[in-house]
Amino acid sequence: MKYALDANSISFWIRGDAIIADKIRNEISQGSSIVIPPTAYYEVLRGFKHKSAPKKEQVFSLICNSYDIGKMDISSWDEAAEIYAQSRKIGKAVEDSDILIAAYCIINGCTLVTNNTKHFVNISGLNTHDKRMKDNPQRPRNRDIQKNL
Repeated sequence: MKYALDANSISFWIRGDAIIADKIRNEISQGSSIVIPPTAYYEVLRGFKHKSAPKKEQVFSLICNSYDIGKMDISSWDEAAEIYAQSRKIGKAVEDSDILIAAYCIINGCTLVTNNTKHFVNISGLNTHDKRMKDNPQRPRNRDIQKNL
């Protein structure tokens, strides 16, 4: 399984949340991979720079050296635009950073590990785990539903 870490999960980990650190180590020992979406990387780093937190920034750098930092390609941007349009159509606005992270995860087949699953509940096609890696059901993608009609 491939997991992507949301910014809040990374922050919990850096603050010493042993549960998430243990779950990540356990998943890796079972052959899972961990990736940091580029938007999550940006969110974490900007926070540490804003707060002038060099020690936390250093720990974050060590994490980033141990795991892949994802890259957004055109298909991720296209997916993000689709998520934005769909969320606006149903009247459920989603923050741009959450849209970009979700699009990255959907296109790259990642399950998103987040403490804010409610931010992503209306995004179809996204698998999520709360930060303690408990399953949350996947919603079918809108265009997948349309293809099956």
